[in-house]
Amino acid sequence: MNLQGKTEQWLKPKYDIGILLLRVFIGLRLLYGVVDNIVSWERMIEFSDFLQSSGFPFPTISAVTSVYAQLFCGLFILLGYKIRLASVILIGNFAIALVMVHLDDTVEGMTPALAMLFGGLTFLFCGAGRISINTFDRNRNKGNGNSDY
Repeated sequence: MNLQGKTEQWLKPKYDIGILLLRVFIGLRLLYGVVDNIVSWERMIEFSDFLQSSGFPFPTISAVTSVYAQLFCGLFILLGYKIRLASVILIGNFAIALVMVHLDDTVEGMTPALAMLFGGLTFLFCGAGRISINTFDRNRNKGNGNSDY
């Protein structure tokens, strides 16, 4: 067997570790990005003012919706719970952010939003992996038709 074959053979059973590592990064980054808005109404108003300057309708409602969507998506992704549903919400949130805020931005300025968007796309296609609450719940309720949603 060649080096590539040996490498693939070694990595294949570790797929779920890779998904877990990505979940930890994306989940913690989402939580880190919104915790200040959750604990401080003043920070939420600053975010609302930023959204207003970017042309968002109902900026305070948009700010609260985006912050709490990111909070819950971050928790769900971190835990591996209902990850595909969380991913759809995450994809929508960051697609809107890219169009409304980052369209004229540099690639470097877009990168955080792009990372969240593509992380969400990865979880949508790959699910949470075996190291997740989804898997624990599915194994506990075998035969009930539970899925990653």
